Amino acid sequence: MTTRSAQPALPPRMEAAFSGLLRKLVASDHQAHTLIGQTSLPRWCQRPMFFFLGYIAKAEGRVSEQDIGFAENLIMALDLSKRQRHRAISSFQKGKSSEALPPLTGATLRLSHRISPAPALKMAICLCHAAQLNGRPGKPRRYRCEDAIDHIGMPFTISEDIFASYASQVWSDLNNVPSMPVNLEEACALLGVTRRDPIASIKRAYRKKVSKWHPDKLAQQQLTPAEHALAKERLLAYQKAWELVRRRH
Repeated sequence: MTTRSAQPALPPRMEAAFSGLLRKLVASDHQAHTLIGQTSLPRWCQRPMFFFLGYIAKAEGRVSEQDIGFAENLIMALDLSKRQRHRAISSFQKGKSSEALPPLTGATLRLSHRISPAPALKMAICLCHAAQLNGRPGKPRRYRCEDAIDHIGMPFTISEDIFASYASQVWSDLNNVPSMPVNLEEACALLGVTRRDPIASIKRAYRKKVSKWHPDKLAQQQLTPAEHALAKERLLAYQKAWELVRRRH
């Protein structure tokens, strides 16, 4: 997590909860819906969250397939009933139609976060994830995200820490293409394993690496043709590494 030398310090309980959630976000490969599926979210948070997601999705005038897909992933992660799903979709639609945030939206979160900060912090992570679905967020999406975070009583500056985590683990990797491995040692280093690891463990590590750079995953980001080419090179390097390891075993 980035330092906050220029930012006001969070209350100790909120700081501890926030640090723990950021670690879980990293462990879930920066998939906010996976984090929510693992940690849950109170039912009373769901309507305002989907409203805010719709509000952010319309920041640039057009709701993308990635915005809709993320909302659907959250619906599945929360295991909503048919009735709850309809309510979530209705809230998302209302958020899309809103040019400003109604004063009462998220009021319960503003009142409760000092006692129990986790729900508001989880929502802030989901809102930041929504803002960066197409890669590094532009000003319209980022401003709406910060507006929503402030609206639920959280310091909007926590978005800087959340986006910094995405920047270090998701966005910046595009230009760091590894060399094509030529031997077993290089292959293991690239996959983050050792030659003594069981083949099943190595295969899991390989699949995790490949899934991050799969075309379907990258479709969520607005990449340039050059960045797509770099991502393809990285994917090929992982595939070559797995082939070298598989031959050895």
